[in-house]
Amino acid sequence: MKTILIIEDEKDIVDLIEYHLKQAEFSLMKAYDGASGLEMAKKEKPDLIILDLMLPEMEGKDVCRALKSNPLTQSIPILMLTAKAEEIDRIIGFELGADDYVTKPFSPRELVLRIKAILRRKELQGKDEVIQIRGLLIDPVRHLVSINNRPIRLTATEFKLLFELASKRGRVLTREILLDRVWGYTYEGYARTVDTHIRRLREKLGPIGNYIETLRGVGYRFREEEE
Repeated sequence: MKTILIIEDEKDIVDLIEYHLKQAEFSLMKAYDGASGLEMAKKEKPDLIILDLMLPEMEGKDVCRALKSNPLTQSIPILMLTAKAEEIDRIIGFELGADDYVTKPFSPRELVLRIKAILRRKELQGKDEVIQIRGLLIDPVRHLVSINNRPIRLTATEFKLLFELASKRGRVLTREILLDRVWGYTYEGYARTVDTHIRRLREKLGPIGNYIETLRGVGYRFREEEE
């Protein structure tokens, strides 16, 4: 049974999430402020963390930053909750390493589907062969990306996105296909989620990021290796 840690200060929301996740046969842990949630995550190491962006004592973005900078917790997937619909809040979450987000008010069914998709992606990682393209190395077994032997820190979603593109280099993948294969859902209107992750991925890869080509109105392609 997978264990989910909920870090959320609104008890009604915690109760709602708890009810639906227990119906989906998940085990639950709860924290009502950022500092307590961070300590619980380091001690218990849950399979996934649902993290509210606005928390007392320690904001969600600071909790996320601390989790992703700690070797003990950096591989734990994070689904961010936010009451704000502005794009900047979603981008902040992704930049800090969150794997996905849900905006309040949310559909409990959608929340459960997203959690299952994140956990499914994590389980599927590590079943493919190493990819090497010039100085870039992608090792799914060790969940490692390096460029010229220099490790590159990626979130679980960024890793999956890079692997999906690189393993099908030369082929164009639409945003809808990437949403389905990387995120596990194809909700209309979430194409910007792909664009945000592509931008962050290019930044982290440096010059190698230029291999990820944008085909306007179509999608993205990891270009074939240059001669």
